[in-house]
Formats: sequence, C-alpha cells, structure tokens
Amino acid sequence: MGTRALDKDLEDIAASARAALVREIGISGAFDPDPAWREAFAAVPRHLFVPYYYVGALGGYERCWGEDPDLRARERWMRGAYDDAPLATRLRDGELVSSSSQPSLMAQMLAELRVTDDSRVLEIGAGTGYNAALLSYRLGEDRVTTVDLYPEITESARQHLAAAGYHPAVVTGDGARGVPERAPFDRIIATCTLTSIPHAWLAQCDPGARILAPLATGLITLTVRDAERAEGHFLHTPAYFVPLRGEGRPRPDAAASASRVPRAARDHELLRFLLTLSRGSLDPQEAYALWDREHAPQRERYGVTVAGGSAWAWLDDPEGPYVWPLPG
Repeated sequence: MGTRALDKDLEDIAASARAALVREIGISGAFDPDPAWREAFAAVPRHLFVPYYYVGALGGYERCWGEDPDLRARERWMRGAYDDAPLATRLRDGELVSSSSQPSLMAQMLAELRVTDDSRVLEIGAGTGYNAALLSYRLGEDRVTTVDLYPEITESARQHLAAAGYHPAVVTGDGARGVPERAPFDRIIATCTLTSIPHAWLAQCDPGARILAPLATGLITLTVRDAERAEGHFLHTPAYFVPLRGEGRPRPDAAASASRVPRAARDHELLRFLLTLSRGSLDPQEAYALWDREHAPQRERYGVTVAGGSAWAWLDDPEGPYVWPLPG
C-alpha cells in the first residue's frame, strides 16, 4: 500500500470490512446470476487499488490517504475503501476523470457478463485496476486485457495490480478502437459511459461474444453475431459512469434541453434515460410523448442494434415503430 507497513489493526479492519462488503453485495442479489464472483470479491483487497481517494467536502474534495500520519485518518480511509460506494480517485481541474465503481454494481456487471472459464475479456477503462484484478482472479491474468487513454491511469493501475499479485495486459490507448493485437475476445466490458457501440469492438469479437457497457444511464448487453452485427437489451439497473475519453465521447446531457417537457415529468429517472438515449435524434417533446404514451417504459424494454456500420436504439422491437439512430 506504499512505504508505510500495514499495521495489525488496519489488517484486521481490512479483513472485517471486506467480509462485510461481500455479505452486503450478496444481500443485494448481485452475485445471484453467477455466484462464483463472491469468491473473487472476498479474495481481492480493494484497498490496494485505492491508496487514496476523494470525498466531497465543503468547497470541493478532501483526500483520504492510506499513508496519512494520523492513525484515525488511516482507519477512516480503510473503512471507506470497503464501503459499497463509488470512490473518486483522480481529478483534473476539479473534474472527475477516474473512479473506482460501486462494488455491488461491479459485481452485477461481472455476473451479467456470463463468463466461462476460458473467456478472453477486454475491459474498456482501466480505472484503478480493481475490476481487472477481479477478472484475473476468476479467469487467469493471461485472459484479461484492460485499456485506458491516459498513461498515468494505466501506470497506476499496473502498479496496483502488481501490488495485489496480478499482471494482466494493461494497454494505453483509445478504448473506442479496442485492442486488436490482443483479439479475439469472448467478452467486452466497459466501465465508462458511451454514446454508441464502437464498430471496432465487433470485429475483435468471436461470434457469440457478449458486450456489456454503460449507455445513456443504463447498461446495454449485446450478443455479437459477426463482425458486422450485434444486438441486445438493456438491463433494468440504472448506471452512471465517467464518460469514455477519446473517440465517441459523450456530449452534454440532453435532459437539460427538456424545458418544454411538463415539469412533473422532467425529473423522472426513466424519462431522463430516454432523453439521454435519444439525444440528437428525438426532440425532447417527441421523446416525452413516446414515454407518456407507453406508460413510462422500464429500461428492459429498450434495446440497441449495431449493423452495417450503423447503430440504432429501439423500444420493444428493433424493426418496430419506435426506432432512432445512435451517433456514429
């Protein structure tokens, strides 16, 4: 965790807090689709991947640090590292550029990835390296590749992974382009918000591969048919992640342009999802009319198709009446 040896009290706190986190994730049901992930979360020490993080404070952020000279501050850092909460880990000019995601959401995403023992996985967004460590524990580090745009993020992720005893491939590059030199992949998981699904990913997948990624404010799951086509539905879960940096990065939230939508509906979470998913394709009033007519549809009714160099979102049926293009 750095130059300071982890004293016995902190080791005990870490063990107890990690066990409590695993129990909390289990109660949430996140492990249910694939209980094998419970062992990974029990084994991989999250605190090694967040040697410091930031918490909101009056006027900005306060840093919690594992090397703090104050023992009580180190104890707060350790307990916070095992909260079931996202942790801000890197700021640039006051803007969050990297984080460690909420563990229960990570567990749900990993379970929904539906890996098999021989799956080769590409992770888009290295973050702290914690997710890559969980994948490495489950699948073996030789089957895991993680990519991020910024060298300082990949370097710190590589260091954290090494400290925890894992050495997957950590690549510096634009995640929208994938990592062709490590292809083919059986699974792709993104830990950053997209505006569309990069076509380069399909070409780097074997037929039948599964892609799971944050899109709008949800999680899309796609099955890859071949290098030209993939299709699937959203999960029911809301999801908010740091935007993808590089090609295809998101534009400002279109929900802010919905001033002509009735005030009572404007802040409804499912309407904001549709406004974000249809940004640039549907006028906010048009999106509201659809949402109202279909009785505030849940996320699972929406899906995405990628085919022939284009991508589109839809409600209920990819060839039905409610279809709109996603950005290229």
